[in-house]
Amino acid sequence: MPTIRLENITKQFGKGSLAVDKLNMVIKNGEFVSLLGPSGCGKTTTLRMIAGLETPTEGEIYFDDECVFSDEKGINLSPDKRNVGFLFQNYALWPHMTVRKNISFGLENMKWPKEKIEARVDEICKTMRIEEYKDRYPAELSGGQQQRVAIARTLAPNPRVLLMDEPLSNLDAKLRNDMRAELKRLHATTGSTFVYVTHDQSEAMTLSTKVALIKTGVLQQYCPPLELYGEPSNLFCADFMGNPSMNFVEMHGKKDGDSIILENDDMKLRFTPNDKIDVKDENEYVLGIRPEFIRISDKEKGIESKVISSLPSGMETTLSLRTGKTTLSAVAFGSIDFAMDSTEFFDFEGKGYVLFDKESTNKLSLGSLQIIR
Repeated sequence: MPTIRLENITKQFGKGSLAVDKLNMVIKNGEFVSLLGPSGCGKTTTLRMIAGLETPTEGEIYFDDECVFSDEKGINLSPDKRNVGFLFQNYALWPHMTVRKNISFGLENMKWPKEKIEARVDEICKTMRIEEYKDRYPAELSGGQQQRVAIARTLAPNPRVLLMDEPLSNLDAKLRNDMRAELKRLHATTGSTFVYVTHDQSEAMTLSTKVALIKTGVLQQYCPPLELYGEPSNLFCADFMGNPSMNFVEMHGKKDGDSIILENDDMKLRFTPNDKIDVKDENEYVLGIRPEFIRISDKEKGIESKVISSLPSGMETTLSLRTGKTTLSAVAFGSIDFAMDSTEFFDFEGKGYVLFDKESTNKLSLGSLQIIR
């Protein structure tokens, strides 16, 4: 399987419509990379440019050392010569063909020998666990079964890379979870390189070895999903990842030795960076607090708040707490509920709080918090 390298890839549609802006990425052999971002950010356009279905305006694309596109060199290999498999959102199965025929059709067009086709169809059906459906038609299958057939058909020719454009978006919630597990198992067993487009951050978190988070055609952060969640590079990345999302609290900060005293009308905190950073004596900051770092505590240790909402789900309860003008989302683990408008006290635990510069929105440091009374 190849390493895919994108160098200064740009795609412009007409005047003033910049879909992808100087994108640089390396997708290593065997990785599962998710292209993540809101609708219209350029993730599907990027996937189509890798496949050869869309022509970049500028830049170069390499599969290992082979250049498959270069505007300067005049190279643009067609999709069939790139040997990639493309899995579409709507499955695109032939309704008048059986499962067996849907899978073998492409191999027949590639002039594979009949014996090899039959062996490959049997092998891929076993891998996808659809042996019993080989003689059925797509209309006789559930959505999840159709998705497995579409994946089997895409994998049958042994493509170098499997490209997927929101392949689970048409499934209901339970099937979507089942197919996530199926895709992760498939990636582990095949060792193929997967590139996956989604706007669902939970899909990107659970499936990927790396996530490329894109905003208006510009790559914001490219790293393993847990790093993106725990160490977001800016406010956009922090806000996009996580459900419930990160709390953002605007605060004025004063340098105090190796710490920063953060203060607003509702609370006063000491932020101690995990690493030494250069900060101004005084500055405006945004403090990022993940809901799971807010802990319900007793009166002596915590900050007083009112419960605005309590949403128990069995395993955990999502809370909305208001102290003064500041509203915070919190997560209380366990089967527990809280009365509306009741008074609760909270404090902070952990060292994963994120300090952002308010003006640039960039991350300055991770650190720990301490309440100052």
